[in-house]
Amino acid sequence: MTTSESTDPTEKHHSDGFPPQQQDQPGLTDETRPEPDHGERSYRGSLKLSERRALITGGDSGIGRAVAIAFAREGADVALTYMPEEKEDADDTVRWVTEAGMRALALEGDLREESFCGEIVDRTVSELGGLDILVLNAAYQKDREGVDKLETAEFDRVFRTNLYAQLFTARAAIPHLKPGSSIIVTTSIQAFNPSPGLIDYAMTKAAQVAFVKALAQDLGEKGIRVNGVAPGPIWTPLIPATGWDQERLDSFGTDTPLGRAGQPAELAGAYVYLASEDASYVSGAILPVTGGKGL
Repeated sequence: MTTSESTDPTEKHHSDGFPPQQQDQPGLTDETRPEPDHGERSYRGSLKLSERRALITGGDSGIGRAVAIAFAREGADVALTYMPEEKEDADDTVRWVTEAGMRALALEGDLREESFCGEIVDRTVSELGGLDILVLNAAYQKDREGVDKLETAEFDRVFRTNLYAQLFTARAAIPHLKPGSSIIVTTSIQAFNPSPGLIDYAMTKAAQVAFVKALAQDLGEKGIRVNGVAPGPIWTPLIPATGWDQERLDSFGTDTPLGRAGQPAELAGAYVYLASEDASYVSGAILPVTGGKGL
């Protein structure tokens, strides 16, 4: 839950165009203007996740940071992964988790490596005492000029980050999950309404939807729920690092019914809901947080 009273959702957050900016992948928070809102000063928990242990891939910034902050304020210990160049962001997220009175575990490495995916699960279980919530959030996207110009190395990078890593991590985690545990995947509106310039990214996001639905059936009898969140246009460091020109930044999010891009803080509650007992009969679902754009 958040501290704010009911507001006009069209005016709740930044609604103008975004200024010119470019970043190298994976993108950093302190170079993103305006700085995204992760709920640092607005999210208030109510212990919905008390005594849970969560692992969030890509938990250093953007949606991952917002989820980490919300989970901690709901009473969960949080492990998060990050790339070496994201250490400053990861340190900030760890600080917010510990300020909430919960344990934080930062895990540096590359999720494209199968061994690292197994290592993060093992360390989470060992150092936090178990694993109850797995959030598969890390992703890579880049604007493409056309399939004919899409390099195989870039195609591999997108698929290994968005799909292989997801499979590697889930496969390592499932033996540790008990009835009542939850897996949550960050998919995208791109899975349903793909943009030509994000064709490879959209392909992986569509595959993630299939992964959620199939895995929910596979794990249901074990009492493990599997769901996904499908964000629309959300302002995170990934956006300046996508390679879009000023025209795209000016219009980012303005094609939604609410007329603006979303902020990471506006997704946190969806993950809390899906991880909590409130969603005890929800599995195989894709929850849209899209500013009104349909799936």
